[in-house]
Amino acid sequence: MASAFQERKLKGMFAAFDADSDGYLREEDFRALVARWSRLPRVGPGTELRARVETLLMGWWAALLDVGDTNGDGAVDMGELLSLVDRLPTMTADVTATAETVFDAVDANGDGRISPEEHHRLVETWNGRPMELTGIFELLDLNGDGHLSRAEFALLWRQFWISDNPVEPGNWLCGRIPAA
Repeated sequence: MASAFQERKLKGMFAAFDADSDGYLREEDFRALVARWSRLPRVGPGTELRARVETLLMGWWAALLDVGDTNGDGAVDMGELLSLVDRLPTMTADVTATAETVFDAVDANGDGRISPEEHHRLVETWNGRPMELTGIFELLDLNGDGHLSRAEFALLWRQFWISDNPVEPGNWLCGRIPAA
């Protein structure tokens, strides 16, 4: 069962995914998320990366619906989302593959690194609104070189989705963790 820390961390993501703020995730919410991601420079309509992002996000929606929609109503609430999160530690290959696609989508200039500005764009794309991130990137930049490498990003991504350890830096990957 997801810990109180994981639930708190993922409440922000749930709210970001819930495009109509009705307290439930539905297919339309994930389609809205695809549309937000399609505004990124490398994810425009008709691109190979756009197709990957859509396949990825809608695939996670299908997995969430399969695992979480216990009452068969086509909607997933926060508690049902947490049932998928409980399975993520056994799905590290899927989580890492997700990180690969997200990295490619966010790396706007294609240089193989995520800059602080690109990270900021990632967080605002996930959340669908401007976000205050002062000091966050410095927590994430594990080697202090001013960028996130593909390997750093994959580790941080796994920590965000799987970790129950509040001190792991990946917990901050998608922005500030909501207060208890």
